Amino acid sequence: MDESNYDDILKRRQQRRQEERNRRRRKVMFLYILIFAGVFAAAVLLFGFFKGRNASGPGGQGDSVVSWGSGSQAEREELPGTSSKDGADSKAGGNDNTGDRNEAGDNNENKNGDQTSVWSRILAWLKQLFTRKDKGLSFEQNPGALSDQPGNSGDGSENGAGGAGQSGADADSVNSSGADADGNNPIFGLPGADLNTSEGRLADLLYRADRMAAGYDYDGAIALLQENDEFSGHADAAAAVSSYEAAKATLVEQDISQIPHVFFHSIIMDTAKAFDGDSDSKGYNQVMTTKSELDKILNEMYRRGYVLVRLHDMAQEVTDENGNVRMAKGTILLPPGKKPFVMSQDDVCYYPYMEGDGFASRIVIGEDGMPTCEMVLDDGSTAVGNYDLVPILEAFIQEHPDFSYKGARAVLAFTGYEGILGYRTAASYKDSNPDYEADRQKAVQVAQRLRECGWELASHSWGHRYLGQIDLDSFRTDTNKWEAEVESLIGPTDIILYPFGDDISDWHPYSMDNERYAYLHEMGFRYFCNVDASQTWVQLGDDYLRQGRLNLDGYRMWQDIAAAQEGGSGKRRLDGLFRAEDVFDPARPTPVEWN
Repeated sequence: MDESNYDDILKRRQQRRQEERNRRRRKVMFLYILIFAGVFAAAVLLFGFFKGRNASGPGGQGDSVVSWGSGSQAEREELPGTSSKDGADSKAGGNDNTGDRNEAGDNNENKNGDQTSVWSRILAWLKQLFTRKDKGLSFEQNPGALSDQPGNSGDGSENGAGGAGQSGADADSVNSSGADADGNNPIFGLPGADLNTSEGRLADLLYRADRMAAGYDYDGAIALLQENDEFSGHADAAAAVSSYEAAKATLVEQDISQIPHVFFHSIIMDTAKAFDGDSDSKGYNQVMTTKSELDKILNEMYRRGYVLVRLHDMAQEVTDENGNVRMAKGTILLPPGKKPFVMSQDDVCYYPYMEGDGFASRIVIGEDGMPTCEMVLDDGSTAVGNYDLVPILEAFIQEHPDFSYKGARAVLAFTGYEGILGYRTAASYKDSNPDYEADRQKAVQVAQRLRECGWELASHSWGHRYLGQIDLDSFRTDTNKWEAEVESLIGPTDIILYPFGDDISDWHPYSMDNERYAYLHEMGFRYFCNVDASQTWVQLGDDYLRQGRLNLDGYRMWQDIAAAQEGGSGKRRLDGLFRAEDVFDPARPTPVEWN
């Protein structure tokens, strides 16, 4: 045997040994898979057993289709068309796929012993085991507010524009009824609906569809009903679909160039503290709005037919057939007489200088899962409630869903030098704030929830700088710090609201020759808002949307009130929205002068 033959023999032996080892590994893996499958099946059965018990209480039944023999017939759930009495027989109507009579004994099993029925029950039970939402189980934090709020729902709810470019926290996962991607939301479903009964589920489904339709998301409401496996053929669902289609046919496309944009700062909750004559009082009087004024403004604008829309509803980036990305006009459809507008709030940071002056102290997630506010009371205790724009507007839209287009909320803009949302998250607090990391984590959670609820998040620069006036190096440094300290917490955003309304150009269209615009565009910004009280101003470029904003604060309202007085401007800016005299808070010191 020569050396080459010997090498070949060795190679074949090694190959056979390797094949044998592989066969053994496959056998072992197959054995492990069998063991895992058995353990998993046992866990599923135990989970279903205990879940069924928890869903209906002692002796109850947690499944709406399958009965496993515990509890009386009265405690079991029925589909439309069935009837039950305690201790009596239950005739199978729509509840029995086989058409056989089911006796209401302890087991409710089919008397003909049909094995197919048994297996169908098992499969139905397994399906519902992983789709049913029971009390006592934690609800999904993904649902939100509220929006067609973009992203199609698996239940057919259409989602609209609320989160272009927002990849950090999925603002597009919610729809206008406040539902998640499945059209289900334990917060905004029908209050008191018993989802363990078919009647309760139907009522909840119709309620959520009506909420979506009330927000002009007729496509989403229709899809929600038509794609529901349980009730898509129900007469009530069909009637609702017909009414939505009729209403949709009356909608009118809106001219985005005529959409106004109004904005606020933090809302004054206690005028006695805000207007107490200290060094901050004049500033509060000039640029902030009181709770009383905000309530009246919302009610009057609602009465006049205004409907809140998103910046992303006005225009979105699209890719054409050649692969080129450009900004395209959005399509906003509203009933005749309705008027779209955008709303924003600056400096949602709750700066330390505001402490003790009658403002909220931070935004938190309430016990109901919704964003709300904390406020420090005189005795040092903390109360949770509607103490700023976010919860106030949220409550108003829940009462008036037709005030919001497909679940739209306002734009919230953050600086970074003192942190965001009332949490001291700025890098300068890393050594002095013992709760620094906890604050950062809480800020992330609140920002995520705000996005889910339809709020658009924006930059207001890091240091509240005059971005059109500072030198280019300072401009870039500020933008980079905002990205590092704020965007890292709230997720990517494509909106910037200029501090002081200080734009980076005059009224001429932006171009890449403008180094500041080129840098902001490179950083991902596509929506740019200045301040312009003289008119409704919208500029749609090839790669951006630009809009002027109107301040609804003490100074602006006083300018309208004093317009006809001696020394007044003679111009009233707010009459298209409301009469300043009708909302102006008498607790304000007057005249409201600009320093």
